[in-house]
Amino acid sequence: MTADLKGQNTINFTHQNSLRDKLPYLFILRCYLKALEIARSVVDALEEKKGEDIVLLDLQGVVTFTDYFVICSGTSRPMLNALMNAALDKVRIDYKLKTKVEGKSDDGWLLADFGDTIIHIFSEDQRAYYDLEELWSNAKLVVRIQ
Repeated sequence: MTADLKGQNTINFTHQNSLRDKLPYLFILRCYLKALEIARSVVDALEEKKGEDIVLLDLQGVVTFTDYFVICSGTSRPMLNALMNAALDKVRIDYKLKTKVEGKSDDGWLLADFGDTIIHIFSEDQRAYYDLEELWSNAKLVVRIQ
């Protein structure tokens, strides 16, 4: 069995390794998989609410402060709030995680930070202005739903 952690280290588990030796690596692998699972469930929630141009970026190995960005656009202030509420509800219900939202829909940018996954909900003009996809162009594109 081989575990690839952030594409940087490969750990080979053989029968010679004790379970105790494997546990730290299995825990780390589980954390990365959970972060991706959360990010993908947020993408699903945003798609259900008709979010526009949904992008999931894998920032592992690019930055140290998070693993994934979920970026989405909305066409109005009420839509921005509805998109963020849908994402927050999904994470709260499925993963028992809560966070505060930064920004205001009037400003065109809402952000929720779950540590390993950060959600950005933009108005179309603010998204074009900040252009996070270009800023973090070294990140791997996992999903794009237009």
